[in-house]
Amino acid sequence: MNHFSNNIRLLRNRKNRTQNDLALALNLKRTTINALENSISQPTVPQLQAFSKYYGIAIDTLINIDLSRLSEMQFTDLQNGFDVFIRGTNLRVIATTVDSSNNDNIEFVNEKAQAGYVTSFSDPEYIGKLPVFQLPFLSKEKKYRAFTITGDSMLPIPSGSVVIGEFVQDFLDVKTGQACIVVTRDEGIVFKLVKNEIAEKRSLEMISLNAQFETYDLAVSEVKEIWKFVCYLNTEIPEPESDLQQLLKSVNEMKMELQRLKSGML
Repeated sequence: MNHFSNNIRLLRNRKNRTQNDLALALNLKRTTINALENSISQPTVPQLQAFSKYYGIAIDTLINIDLSRLSEMQFTDLQNGFDVFIRGTNLRVIATTVDSSNNDNIEFVNEKAQAGYVTSFSDPEYIGKLPVFQLPFLSKEKKYRAFTITGDSMLPIPSGSVVIGEFVQDFLDVKTGQACIVVTRDEGIVFKLVKNEIAEKRSLEMISLNAQFETYDLAVSEVKEIWKFVCYLNTEIPEPESDLQQLLKSVNEMKMELQRLKSGML
């Protein structure tokens, strides 16, 4: 279904613009705006491009997504250029900080800062207050951020480790099997192996290294950011595995192998 007519009317009303205001801004006639909003005529390619540029929203979003069904939070994200919940693609400009040589810093989101980060990750003022550091062995051409992880789901990477991720501009580029730091709407910041099923199911399958934790699907509409795992930092020397831990590890590996065999038989 083509949602273009209803969407442009909704967007105009949200901006408190009249049809005359919009016609003047887009260099169109008011009668043309009226005809498009009431599905009397179909938009031309130049008109689609003009509306897309004016509202900062992708053409396919204007046509294929019913914007009236978005939550207020989703609508705010959309108007800020963050349309991941629609296409799995993040087109916004990331908030970042730089050092005295204009090189991107690595901002550090510790455990206490994580709740605030989920709601303020695109706020330059908030990002500017985070602790920063540099790692000389990382590429200056890419953007990195560091997060503290908690819990045992990604053992042998221990709880309390600082994981460093590379910013993923387009969620569709995430390769299945990659470890990622995923910033979500409701679950906060999670660190998992990811199976990319955006194209097929509009979701990501979230997999723990520790097989005691169940795999689950995460709708792409719940994802705000993805950072591809690069490395982790930990100040503690890991303890040798006990006989029980080794046994549990073997059992977990057997369970995973059985699951793979079952999947291959379906």
